[in-house]
Amino acid sequence: MGSDADHLHHLLLDLVRTAEFTLLDGLLPGRVLSMSQLFAIHELDHRAGMSQRELAERLGLEKSSVSRLVADLEAAGLLTRHRDPDNRRVYRLAITAEGRRLHRDAARVLHERYERWASAMTPSEREGLTVGLPALLRAMRADRLDD
Repeated sequence: MGSDADHLHHLLLDLVRTAEFTLLDGLLPGRVLSMSQLFAIHELDHRAGMSQRELAERLGLEKSSVSRLVADLEAAGLLTRHRDPDNRRVYRLAITAEGRRLHRDAARVLHERYERWASAMTPSEREGLTVGLPALLRAMRADRLDD
């Protein structure tokens, strides 16, 4: 039998693979969004006036990746970017009404899915998940900060 680390490794790979497809599949009919785009829309809906650099930090992505991501979201009409009047090298980002509506619609659909998934688990499975996942995230974040 493999170690706990091996088991966790396989579970996390399966979770990431399954989550991306399950979360995005049919999320918003007629729209194709990546997880990064969805996370960006979420961040911008909660933090007005963020710079591209700040968004890159929040998403944990390289500046060049965020630059492309922002350009794509702007082309789709989901955000606008304007030069910061105090620092012309900085772009400030703002979610559009369409972006806000998309975020609200996605959040509603995802919440319905979470409810369905949670109801398919036993109470002890839900409890284990709500205790174990935060502990795993804490360990992962601490490890990332140590690098």
